[in-house]
Amino acid sequence: MSRAGRWLPAVVAILLVLAVWEGLVRLFDVQAFILPRPTAILTAFVETWSTIWPFGINTLIEALGGFVFGTLAAIVLALAATRWVTLGEGLMPFAVAASAMPIVALAPITNQWFTIPSPVSKMAVVAVMVFFPVFVNTTRGLTEVDPREIELMRSVAAGPAATLRRVRIPNALPFFFSALKVASALSLIGAIVAEYFGGSQQVLGQYIISRASGFQFPEAWAAILLASLLGIAFYLLILLAERMFMPWHVSIRGSTGS
Repeated sequence: MSRAGRWLPAVVAILLVLAVWEGLVRLFDVQAFILPRPTAILTAFVETWSTIWPFGINTLIEALGGFVFGTLAAIVLALAATRWVTLGEGLMPFAVAASAMPIVALAPITNQWFTIPSPVSKMAVVAVMVFFPVFVNTTRGLTEVDPREIELMRSVAAGPAATLRRVRIPNALPFFFSALKVASALSLIGAIVAEYFGGSQQVLGQYIISRASGFQFPEAWAAILLASLLGIAFYLLILLAERMFMPWHVSIRGSTGS
C-alpha cells in the first residue's frame, strides 16, 4: 500500500467525525457552552491566530523543557539501573509513585518551589509525567537482551561499555522511542494543566480558562485545537527521529518498503 493509501482512512475518518459533529450540533441546536460547531471553532481559530500562536509557543517551550529534563533523568537512571540491578529494583517503586501522582496535586507544590510566574514550575510537572514511561521502557530495552548476544560479546572479551554500545542500546532504541511517543503527548497535557494553577497569562492554559469563564467557547476550543496540532507536530518529530536513528528496525523497513 502506498503512503497516501495508508493516510486515506485516517483522513476520511476525521472528515466523517467532523461532518457528524457539525450535523448533530445543528440538528439538536446544541448550545456553544456545551459543544460549539466545528465551523465556529475553525472560524475562531483563524480570527484569533495572531493571539493564540505566541501563547502556544510559550506552552510548547514549557512542554519541551520538561520533556528534555524528564527524558535525560530517565536515561541516566535507566543506565544506572542496568549497571546496578539492586539500584534498579530500588528505583522502580519511586518511578511508579511519580507516575501515580496527580497533576492537580503536584502543580501547586512546584509553584511554591519555583515561584508561580516561572515556567520552570510547569516544566517540573511535565518532567515528572515524562519520567516514568521513558525510564520503564528504556530500562526494559536495556535489560531484556538475548542472552546469546551477551555471551557472544563475552566470548570476544568485550567489556561492559562495548556491550552497552553494541548490544544493549540498539536493543533499547525501539522501547525508547515508543516511550517518547507517549511522553510527547503527556508533556503538552501536563504543561497546560499546570498552567491552570497560575503563572503567565501568555499561555494556552490561562487563555482557555479566561475564554471559558467569559463564555467565549469557540475561542477556548480554538486554543485546544492549537494544542492538539502542536501535539501532533511533536509526535511527528519523534517519529522522524525514530526513522533517522533506527532505519534498520523491522517496523521502519516495513513502513517504507511498501
